[in-house]
Amino acid sequence: MKRTGPAVLIVAAGLGAAVGFLVDQLLTSAGRPTFTPMWSLPILLLLVGAAVVALAVPIRRSTRGSGRGVNPFRAVRVAMLAKAASIVGAAIGGLAVGLLLFLTSRPVTPSLGSMATVIATAVCGALLVAAALVAEHLCTIRKDDDDEQPGGAA
Repeated sequence: MKRTGPAVLIVAAGLGAAVGFLVDQLLTSAGRPTFTPMWSLPILLLLVGAAVVALAVPIRRSTRGSGRGVNPFRAVRVAMLAKAASIVGAAIGGLAVGLLLFLTSRPVTPSLGSMATVIATAVCGALLVAAALVAEHLCTIRKDDDDEQPGGAA
């Protein structure tokens, strides 16, 4: 499995920002209020980040010798969860940045309540990306000495 690269996260954040801006643009052009995330979204993003790191810590402990052997399937599952969480965090953080860009580009000053939830969502999306990347690093298993190198002679 390859680690999550910065290009994937940048593309996810860019797409999220474009969607956030366009959604608010379409809503206001239709005469409806702009989209504002609920307060539960940033809290949920923090909880997901904490859960991903909590799942990765036992794998790190077992790979560093303070425990029994690591189940490689469990390590891959947690690493894939961390990878997915980082992409989702980047996309939701980008969505919040797009909403924030739309709100700040209007001539009317937005209310403090709507700005606070959008900013909190953007910050918590970035925190989810950071936590997921840390968890992905924690799930790295050292390569065995008897593993064959790709392209090596048999």
